[in-house]
Amino acid sequence: MDEQLGMMVGKAAREARARLGLTQVEVAAMVDMHPMVYSRVERGKMVPSAGMLRRLSMVLRVSTDELLGLARPGKEARRDLEKEPPLLRRLVTLARELDEPQLEALITMARALGR
Repeated sequence: MDEQLGMMVGKAAREARARLGLTQVEVAAMVDMHPMVYSRVERGKMVPSAGMLRRLSMVLRVSTDELLGLARPGKEARRDLEKEPPLLRRLVTLARELDEPQLEALITMARALGR
């Protein structure tokens, strides 16, 4: 394993996860990875496969280039994310994984809570 690459991927994944307000366990579940394995990725002890890198980029809302250290996150995109409260970012990220009926249920619950 290329240690430098592992450290770059891990750092980028950790920063993106933190911006979204997610836990390692939540990200691991969304990409279908055991939490201990995901922890190794963030610590730079493991480089994910190409398919896993793609799934991570979609869940963490960063490009694969950013995860690989080939591009820096766009300042504008980062600023937009940082304007949202962490709990809202977390909710939106988790909601992206829901199917249509689950989203409808979530909307119903949110409306009831807002009354």
